[in-house]
Amino acid sequence: MNFNNMMQQAQKMQKKLQEAQEELAALEITGSAGDSAVSVTLNGQGKFKKIKLSAKALNPSNPNSVDTDTIEMLEDLVAQAMADATKKANDEAEAKMKSITGGIKIPGLF
Repeated sequence: MNFNNMMQQAQKMQKKLQEAQEELAALEITGSAGDSAVSVTLNGQGKFKKIKLSAKALNPSNPNSVDTDTIEMLEDLVAQAMADATKKANDEAEAKMKSITGGIKIPGLF
């Protein structure tokens, strides 16, 4: 196998990997708990997308006492906290990897 063939194969593989990453980013996977009282949706890369709470999750003995505004506010707060924590974790991972690689950017590492 010559160098040109190897480069072509590497480019094809890189394109396939990029396509797979795009497919995973578009995929939505939902998990639930408490008989679907709480559900969380992630993309195929494990990134948080949204949370859905039911009234019975907040007040199991009297779910009718919980208004939709309260549920939406709590969902928004949890989503914001997840985004904040994710950003902080990514920043820490990137800083750690930079200290190891000496600042050299390695595709797919961070």
